[in-house]
Amino acid sequence: MRHAEALARAGEADRSAYAFTPVPNGLESALDYIARALAEQAAGRCLPFALVSTADDRVIGSTRFLELDYWRGPLVWPPAPGQPHGDPLTAVPDAAEIGNTWISGDARGTGINTEAKLLMLRHAFDTWGVRRITLRADARNTRSRIAIERLGATCEGTRRAHSRGLDGAVRDTAFYSILDEEWPTVRDIIELRLSAPRRSRVLQDLLPA
Repeated sequence: MRHAEALARAGEADRSAYAFTPVPNGLESALDYIARALAEQAAGRCLPFALVSTADDRVIGSTRFLELDYWRGPLVWPPAPGQPHGDPLTAVPDAAEIGNTWISGDARGTGINTEAKLLMLRHAFDTWGVRRITLRADARNTRSRIAIERLGATCEGTRRAHSRGLDGAVRDTAFYSILDEEWPTVRDIIELRLSAPRRSRVLQDLLPA
């Protein structure tokens, strides 16, 4: 919650790029945004982060692990996705999605989003040991789809009329994935992209309860 005011400021600046992603607008909206994320975290369904530029210790957006899936423990049939075995706050997922990502306008093109993805993928594959990471985007969101593809993720296809979009229209959704055996190659691709000097670096900071 200590990031609420800064998150509100980041979300208020240049909202033209937020047509496809929910982004808080104002302090009350930011407080609600964080509260909802923390409730999902407590249930073991997501792990939210603030994106903080280490260049100036400034909050510039948010991202999270979501759609956490757990394959350990007793076999349950039919499967119940998102239900951890044991304490939701300590359970380790076997698959997850990275999403709900947004950054302020002045942080776009700085490499922050790419480094954020690298840090999260390292945690997912090297610490959790997940088998798969999913990424997805509204099929109309060309900017996000290009960014995902540049990471080295594999396109699994587009699910037609998949859900209702933020604008109320029925949207198609493009799905991408990275498997554990693909991670070393993807890691090399991202690290190569980040090896050039950048104007800014990123710190992933877990939103505290």
